[in-house]
Amino acid sequence: MQLEKKIAYKTAEAVLKLYGTEISGDSITVQKTIPIYVQSGDFTVVIFPLTKISHKSPDITANEIGEYLKSEVSEIKSFSVVKGFLNLMIDDDFWSNYILKTEIKNYGFAKIKKAEKILIEYSSPNTNKPLHLGHIRNNLLGWSVAEILKANGYDVIKTNLINNRGIHICKSMLAWQKWGNGETPETSGLKGDALVGKYYVLFDLHYREEVKTLTDNGVDEADAKKQAPLIIEAQEMLYKWEANDKAVITLWNTMNNWVYKGFDITYKMLGIDFDLVQYESDTYLAGKEIVEKGVKENKIARKNDNSVWADLTSEGLDEKLLLRADGTSVYITQDLGTAQLRYDAYSPEKLIYVVGNEQNYHFDVLKLVLKKLGKQWADSIFHLSYGMV
Repeated sequence: MQLEKKIAYKTAEAVLKLYGTEISGDSITVQKTIPIYVQSGDFTVVIFPLTKISHKSPDITANEIGEYLKSEVSEIKSFSVVKGFLNLMIDDDFWSNYILKTEIKNYGFAKIKKAEKILIEYSSPNTNKPLHLGHIRNNLLGWSVAEILKANGYDVIKTNLINNRGIHICKSMLAWQKWGNGETPETSGLKGDALVGKYYVLFDLHYREEVKTLTDNGVDEADAKKQAPLIIEAQEMLYKWEANDKAVITLWNTMNNWVYKGFDITYKMLGIDFDLVQYESDTYLAGKEIVEKGVKENKIARKNDNSVWADLTSEGLDEKLLLRADGTSVYITQDLGTAQLRYDAYSPEKLIYVVGNEQNYHFDVLKLVLKKLGKQWADSIFHLSYGMV
């Protein structure tokens, strides 16, 4: 850096002016201030060799030269003397201009030796409502991390897993069937995701009323939530979906497509994009297959009620349900399958999940279950956890 040379030559000039002795600027040692003293300086001038010329103590010599440098070198904001060393604090404007002149073109870019492949998942919304503030934060965080990795030479696959199946979308579908009167995004003037979200809220409103009616008639609240007619109908719709019922699948496709279009509008407004969009409806069965294979290989156990569990007690956790007694999958089962499909298709060195810290336990379990199933690549999973505001 030219500033260090300038300080050295100005120090030699100070020695001539103050003490009447001419020395070379190349003989002056100017170094970066050591970490424990960075609060008092950016550069340090070694004064001790100059005391033979000044015939004064190191501290006095350092103070005299410091005063001279401060008056002659505009970049120096202040100085301090620590045990005979002259620490110089450089003005902030110098650093700003230095970065702009020397670093701005390639700032944040660095090329790694090997372009490792990284798959990063972010956004991953449910299709029963619009994207909300929490999604915006997740989108911006995930996209930014992906772009930083790309800028540093990684082969990045920006991925969105859309959770387009399950009881949540069935609730919206059932409510639309009952109270929608054929309403569409075009007839309502609403974005598709907002319209579907409207019926999800409507389902919840009527469901709460049914639960209250049952509890008012002496039914325990926990039982009332299971016995309410609406939730039973929604569960029946989910079973029909899994059985590939034509009418249910048609409605499911229609309402999900409304939501996808609504999502796309929001993503475009945010400037968010993806290289890969996956749908849970295409991946969820893979998890069940992996679990069933694990049972056959005696890596996990099926209980008497036909449910399947992974015993993680030796890892300091508890048992984890992987398949319900009726054979249906749970949240983590789907993640097992999706992770396997991603590894099979792309063989990434790192699988990054951008998800809030309320899911810390979930991702700990995901890695442990995959390892128990013999997936050594489970260590490539990284949960980019962040806190709530």
